[in-house]
Amino acid sequence: MRIRIIFKLKNKGAILPFHHQKQIRFLLKEVLGDELLNSTNLFNYSGLKGQTKVGREGLHYFSKRVTLVFSAMDEKFINTVIDKLFKNQHVLLGDLILEPEYVEKELTKPLTSSCRYLCLSPLVVINEESSEQNKEFIHPTNDTFSDYLYESTMERMEYSGLYDAKEIESFFRFQIVPDKIYLDKIARQDKKFARIYTTITKGEIKEVRGYTFPFSLYADPRVQEFIYNCGFGELTENGFGMLDMASVEEVAREVIYDRSMQQGS
Repeated sequence: MRIRIIFKLKNKGAILPFHHQKQIRFLLKEVLGDELLNSTNLFNYSGLKGQTKVGREGLHYFSKRVTLVFSAMDEKFINTVIDKLFKNQHVLLGDLILEPEYVEKELTKPLTSSCRYLCLSPLVVINEESSEQNKEFIHPTNDTFSDYLYESTMERMEYSGLYDAKEIESFFRFQIVPDKIYLDKIARQDKKFARIYTTITKGEIKEVRGYTFPFSLYADPRVQEFIYNCGFGELTENGFGMLDMASVEEVAREVIYDRSMQQGS
């Protein structure tokens, strides 16, 4: 299940770092508490979306409203996040003062064995104790790139307890096909689609390489559903690996919680 949490921005012009997944993780910790937040890693979230201007310090937010995409396989967990978040009249995200306003549920068409995705947040392929290994660059066209993500996805699906051993064995078809036109364009413009990011796991600072590029994934529809709702790759619970459908026509929305309606009832 995927939801879009819409906030009113109370202090326009406030700043977040370009990559602010750590700040969102801290907000979730404040709202949910350590026990609930650490009870599962089968959830994912985007960066904060809104009208921004780039400054030297980071992103200045100027829109009246901003949006956070949050997803998980467990609808009960999603509902708990909504309930606890909306008990707060305001929350602080970095320097932004936000008022939770309403929640939309994404209504996605059934996923098929071939899906085209965009990266809403960087995709992490390697998460080991060695920082140097985590920062290794692997080109997305290399089979090793797909292999790492396949192993990560199967481990997480097995850990979830939602699939039996026979099902896991049947998910052998798995191939990532990067958008070559996009990668060639980035190369010609001398821009980067892979950068080093910092995150915090178990109280320790960790550096990892994250990738942001469009791609097609060929896999069982149940695998597609899992990564779309739980994130793709490593450190998804830290806000990495959130995907979006490449075609906006495939996703509709339905308001499932509106604070103004709740207050008016």
